[in-house]
Amino acid sequence: MANLIVVCGPQAVGKMTVAESLRDKLRYNMMMNHDSIEVSDRIFGFGTPAQREFNSYFREKAFELAVKHDVDLIFTYVAAFDLQEEHDYLHSLEKMFEEAGGHFYFVELSATLEERLVRNETPHRMEKKASKKDVEWSRANLLEDAKKYRLNTNEDEVLFEHHLKIDNTELLPDEVADRVIAEFGLVANVKEEKEYRFGA
Repeated sequence: MANLIVVCGPQAVGKMTVAESLRDKLRYNMMMNHDSIEVSDRIFGFGTPAQREFNSYFREKAFELAVKHDVDLIFTYVAAFDLQEEHDYLHSLEKMFEEAGGHFYFVELSATLEERLVRNETPHRMEKKASKKDVEWSRANLLEDAKKYRLNTNEDEVLFEHHLKIDNTELLPDEVADRVIAEFGLVANVKEEKEYRFGA
């Protein structure tokens, strides 16, 4: 039975660093939203029909295999909560993991726009996300999406049974991760060391 933790929030809110902390503390596997974006971008070019289709397939297959092989997974995601299709997508993930006997946990992060603009240009972010190295484009995209979409739920809006909202403007990633673990009662996995096999 596989669990899925979705770490959601606007661009540069700190999803990746919180997810990395959760990964290390829980010994879960991790997939960033940018893992599929960067790969499909390199192959097909950003925003093309082929890129969008491959990006969707990449994620769908990863979730399918996590459920099939009982792999606990953390996934970072940006959602436009004013779009019904986003709600449908997230609930489809919830259904997929819960119907297989696992659990679905939704962690929603928020931070001030000023703090997000600062985080948008951190070396760690640009190292992990090649598309963010174009700082001028990345900043403009962040500001445009902040005006165009509702990237956090409303104050009294709870979408899932396990839905935790955290304003992490002044919190370190480890502090957020510890709060998530405590709130959901999560326990770290025990994993064997990986054994190298020639040709694997």
